[in-house]
Amino acid sequence: MLIDTHCHLDFPDFAPEQAEIVARAEARGVGRMITISTHLSRINRVKSVSEAYENVYFTVGTHPHHSHEENEPTVDQLVELSDHPKCVGLGEAGLDYHYDKAPRDVSQRVFRTHIAAARETGLPLVIHTRDADADCAAILTEEMGKGAFPALLHCFTSSQALAETAVALGLYISFSGVLTFKNSAELRETARVLPLSRLLVETDAPFLAPVPHRGKRNEPAFVADTARVLAEIKGVSEAEIARVTTENALRLFSKMPPLESAA
Repeated sequence: MLIDTHCHLDFPDFAPEQAEIVARAEARGVGRMITISTHLSRINRVKSVSEAYENVYFTVGTHPHHSHEENEPTVDQLVELSDHPKCVGLGEAGLDYHYDKAPRDVSQRVFRTHIAAARETGLPLVIHTRDADADCAAILTEEMGKGAFPALLHCFTSSQALAETAVALGLYISFSGVLTFKNSAELRETARVLPLSRLLVETDAPFLAPVPHRGKRNEPAFVADTARVLAEIKGVSEAEIARVTTENALRLFSKMPPLESAA
C-alpha cells in the first residue's frame, strides 16, 4: 500500500469527480490520502472531504502564499482546529521566496506559529519551502532548539544541504512527481543519498503530475509512478518502497490509525 501524503482534494479541479479520483487511487494501491489545507478560511471544505471518505485525512494551516491574505492564526486556534479526529497534521506553512507573494516577515512569523502548534500538539507540520534554504534551515534549527517538533519538507526541490539539515533535525523529506522529471538529476541524487527511513512520497495533486502523466492534471493515483522512480533510485523493489514509505508516513502522521485497525 502507498500513502499520498500531500494532495489537495478540496480544490475545484477535483469537484466534478472527487469520488472517482479517490476510487482510482485505491485501485492503484493508494490506501490513504492526506488532503492539505492552504487557507484556514476554507478549512470546513477540507474537513468535509476527509469526512466523506474513510481513507482521506486532512491538515490545518495557511500556505505561505496566503499568509498575508488570511487572518494570522494563533497557536490556540491551530490547536483547537486540529482536534478533529481526522486531522493528522498542521500546514502547509513555510517560506516561498520564489514567488514572494507574501511579505517575508509575515510568512516567517506564520511559519513559527505553526511550528509552535506542532510542538504543542505533537502533530507533524507540513512545510512548504522554495528558494528559501538559508532562512528555512535557520528557523528550523532555532525552533528545534526551543523544543522538538515533528515535521516534513514536502514536495522537496531544494538543496541537498537543506535536506541533510532537516534529516539531522529529525524531519522527513517528501518527494513529488518532480523526482521523475528529465531535468531533475540533481534532485534524484539527493534522494539517492538520503536515508530511506526518512523518505515519503506525495503527488501535490492537482499539480506536478509525474512522468508519464506530465502535462496532465495530477491525482493521487499517480503517486505510484513517483514511488516507482524512487525505488529505482534507491535500488530496491517497488514493493519495498511502498512498505517503507507507508511505515514512515504512519510513524510521522501517528494520529492516523495503524493499518490493522483500518476497516
